[in-house]
Amino acid sequence: MKPVWFGLAALALMGAAPRDVAPPDIEWPSPGGDPGKTHFSPLTDINPGNLARLGLAWQAELGTDRVLEATPVMVGGVLYTSGVAGRVYAFDAATGRELWRFEPVIDMQVNRSVCCDMANRGVVLADGLVYVGALDGWLYALDARTGAVVWKVDTIEDHRRGTNSTGAPEIAGDVVVLGNAGSDYDARGYVSAYDRRTGALRWRFHLTPHDPAQGPQESPELEAAVKTWDPASRWDMGAGGSPWDAIAYDSETGLVLVGTGNAEPYSLTLRSPRGGRNLYVSSIVAIDPKTGRMRWFYQESPEDQWDYDATAPMILTHLTIDGRDRAVVLHAPKNGFFYALDRASGEVLRANPIVRVNWAKAIDRTTGLPTLDPAADVSAGPKIVFPATPGARNWHPGAYDRSTGLWYGAVLDMGNLIFVPPGPKPYAAKGLNTGAALIFTPDLAQALPTLPPPVQSAVKALPAWQDVLHNPAHADIRAIDPLTGRTVWSDPTGGWQDRAGVLATGSGLVIHGTIAGDLRVLDAKTGALLKTIATGTAIMAAPMTYRLHGVQYIAVMAAWGGGGYPYVPRYSAAYQRGNMGRLLVFRLDGGSVPIPPPLPPLEVAPPAPPQAAGVTAATIARGQALYFTTGCALCHSNQPRSITPDLRRMSEATHVAFRQIVLEGLYQAAGMPRWDDALSPGDADAIHAWLIDQQARTRAQDLEKQRKGLPLDSPSIAILSNY
Repeated sequence: MKPVWFGLAALALMGAAPRDVAPPDIEWPSPGGDPGKTHFSPLTDINPGNLARLGLAWQAELGTDRVLEATPVMVGGVLYTSGVAGRVYAFDAATGRELWRFEPVIDMQVNRSVCCDMANRGVVLADGLVYVGALDGWLYALDARTGAVVWKVDTIEDHRRGTNSTGAPEIAGDVVVLGNAGSDYDARGYVSAYDRRTGALRWRFHLTPHDPAQGPQESPELEAAVKTWDPASRWDMGAGGSPWDAIAYDSETGLVLVGTGNAEPYSLTLRSPRGGRNLYVSSIVAIDPKTGRMRWFYQESPEDQWDYDATAPMILTHLTIDGRDRAVVLHAPKNGFFYALDRASGEVLRANPIVRVNWAKAIDRTTGLPTLDPAADVSAGPKIVFPATPGARNWHPGAYDRSTGLWYGAVLDMGNLIFVPPGPKPYAAKGLNTGAALIFTPDLAQALPTLPPPVQSAVKALPAWQDVLHNPAHADIRAIDPLTGRTVWSDPTGGWQDRAGVLATGSGLVIHGTIAGDLRVLDAKTGALLKTIATGTAIMAAPMTYRLHGVQYIAVMAAWGGGGYPYVPRYSAAYQRGNMGRLLVFRLDGGSVPIPPPLPPLEVAPPAPPQAAGVTAATIARGQALYFTTGCALCHSNQPRSITPDLRRMSEATHVAFRQIVLEGLYQAAGMPRWDDALSPGDADAIHAWLIDQQARTRAQDLEKQRKGLPLDSPSIAILSNY
């Protein structure tokens, strides 16, 4: 295929004036936009001088109210994108006409071990095939013209574990690579490579060892890794390390770089009683895609106790460092440091903090090892740790512009209280096995009186306590110098949950969404706000851009969700107008965006049915404990505007069918799995009893608010955590 400039040069030689030639099409062939995943486009058609004309070209309603995190791709005039749980859509990129859609058949039981909504972060294309990983771990190769399944393969190694898939696949030579998720449950992380034409498994690399009592490890790399774990580790809980995002193929070195997930359970003394680095959790692992053997690794968070996944998106580029041109991977993971690593060796070239960090005092440039700070040793007692488990960075893609030398992305400066609740920590199959309680710093002052007195005393004695009171959290879009970690400019967002992916363009624009429902366009050099387009739908995904038939377009997926998805911020578009999932595409001289109508006023909670005979205060307390420990609270926040049902406001029919819903899967088609293998009828009845009690309390609160003339969704005392 000839480069795009070939046609222009040939026409110029024949005497045709460049102004008579339509500008070439510019594709966006992968979720990251280019081989370096920079989320940068050289396009300049949309620029500061004409932003006033930017409007909607077309939209597609995707029939979901769950999270949309993918960045679309555009190849050959077709815009491809993925949606909930691995759905795939293909549209005419100029007109928005739907060409086909693919709906994988999902085993909804996997929902029980998905921490952060039914997300999917994109598709990749090669040789006329579209590859997507579905939520339940099936990898599909689809015909790019029709959406028909060419082949599919089950990537889950052990279905007894809480393993799923949410990341985009990656093409690495003649294989397609897919990671898995589930480190907060009981997964043992691994990454798999399949022949991209047939789906045959080429290799699988496990990222944490198995119990050494079960025999030799699968590879020499794991034989080395197991020495960094206590032989008496909690192998039953899986160990973690799941590579749920951040897989990048480096064509210059021929390596595939894999970011790995957190260790599990969180506490080091619980997980690996005699300590150890616990390889290869919270690391970048470089693998030869031809052989499946590791070339190098760099562990960003040794002895991880803080849920510090190394799975934030990577950017591959070149920088001049100490007078030399270096091929680097730029990585800003959860742990609060911004790294520049040599892509061929993993050498740490730079490592600078970009937010408050108290788990490490510094990174030794010679060894690459952090100096750990006892202030964050969760095994030694309750600690306020910075950054928090949502991370200084997370899955939201950043962008890098070589002309400015700046990295752009969402950054969260927040901490959380972490402590290990008393009592035994039995293994829960496909259940949360973190062994820890978490409260984010914006909620800590309110939650502290609900905690046991010893925990309250310990928290107030922590050096970070006063910092939390004065500065609990700060979130913004930043421009950062990748070599120093210095923030050049920042643009505050609406709250700590307000994070989105970023696009940078050659015309000096930085473009991102907000969960309040705005598309914002900033000046790349100064951060000045140049344009805002109200959409009425929360935007968390990264925008992308392409040129087709002489027109530049900007496309973005829009819907709220992800980690903490049932806890909808009050100012968000999802709280105000619902969560109608859409693909929005903009161009110059486009129109206005249709704004979803406001949600109707909240009604008083229905009367709660009477408790069943024999229900006592102990029954209700047991139901509350089960509600939190089994994971019900992860999906059902019991907030009035949650995107999942508020179980304090159940109808009479729902109360009647409660056992069928929970134990028999009556609502599996709607995403509610069955729990009869984990909960007895008595357990379900206890949970029901607690929810009946909560509904009675909620109705009383609603009636009191109504009497006082207050809105029914004004804040009430809420249960923040169950410790």
